[in-house]
Amino acid sequence: MMGSEARFAVALKNPDAVAAIVSALRHVYGDEVARLMLVEGMSLADLIDAMFSGPLTHREAVRDITDGLDDFVISPDLGPVWHLRYIYGDEPGSLHVVDMEIATPNGTLASRDVWLRLVS
Repeated sequence: MMGSEARFAVALKNPDAVAAIVSALRHVYGDEVARLMLVEGMSLADLIDAMFSGPLTHREAVRDITDGLDDFVISPDLGPVWHLRYIYGDEPGSLHVVDMEIATPNGTLASRDVWLRLVS
């Protein structure tokens, strides 16, 4: 029998990616701050920094961020048409992602200007 507290399960679109994001946030910030960031929100830049500081390879971190975005509420509202752009390192021909930005028909948002909150 459940207590007086009702719990609702949210069906995640990409649970493995979200689990990797949660793990990286916990690794970098600790449990309480990670929980706060997921519930209250964080900038895309903060998420990128945490993912790149975690135990994953850069390639895995980029994939998990990209896959996990579907499970986050994104602010400002991007509308139906937007594109995630990768910013690569300075080396010619580099495939080393160092940042991301979001391009919309109304302009491009830097990672520090995009706010993410886990869907609840």
